[in-house]
Amino acid sequence: MFFIEKVVALLLMPLGMGLLLGALALVASVVRWRKLGWVLGCLAVAWLYLWSTPWLSMHVRAAIESAHPARLAVDVEVAPVAVVLGGGVASPVPPARFMPDLGRAADRVWFAAQLFHAGKVERIVLSGGVDSRLGSLSEAESMRIFIRDLGVPDAAIHLESTSINTRQNAVHVAHLLNDWGVDRLLLVTSALHMPRAKRQFEAQGLIVFPAATDHEAVDTVWWDIRRLLPDADSLDGSGRAIKEWIGLWVGK
Repeated sequence: MFFIEKVVALLLMPLGMGLLLGALALVASVVRWRKLGWVLGCLAVAWLYLWSTPWLSMHVRAAIESAHPARLAVDVEVAPVAVVLGGGVASPVPPARFMPDLGRAADRVWFAAQLFHAGKVERIVLSGGVDSRLGSLSEAESMRIFIRDLGVPDAAIHLESTSINTRQNAVHVAHLLNDWGVDRLLLVTSALHMPRAKRQFEAQGLIVFPAATDHEAVDTVWWDIRRLLPDADSLDGSGRAIKEWIGLWVGK
């Protein structure tokens, strides 16, 4: 079921849909439906072009991120605990990589450390399970290595190392907080991911104060002709935005 969900989600992404339209165009041409093949081929090119432009990609990301604008750590609410969601730090894979790899969303961990040092929380829960393709350490354990180097002591760090998606993050962390008698938290994740994540944690009966970071939509100027030149990073950003829309729709 998990594999099927991943395949369906892939086909709804800009790249997946573009490849599907291209494949259908080839099939139509082979069976001599050349007019249909031409139309499908044009649709594939146009679809990939539009989602690859910085202009469209930044605007669709801005539409999601605008609900949770950037804030300094000193301006964030005080709560008993901060929960940091995985997705930005990959595990070590010796001998190819001895240290965690910091991805584009690694500032989730950095921001959590800032919140701790600003006195906003006393405990930090790092939430994320194991990706068996990339190593034996969970995301939570990999984030712990990083956040220790940012000056957060072991006594303040707690791990949730079994979840593999946002819904499981919320369910498993809720169990942990219930054991502590805590129902309020600072939720630390990327601004693009925050609406979906916040909904999942609130569904567990928790009071959530968003602490969004990793804002991407910083250049939404529409009149710059360079915004219409396609690039791979914009296509990736569009895909991640659509992934969040799908997640909000299906509740994961």
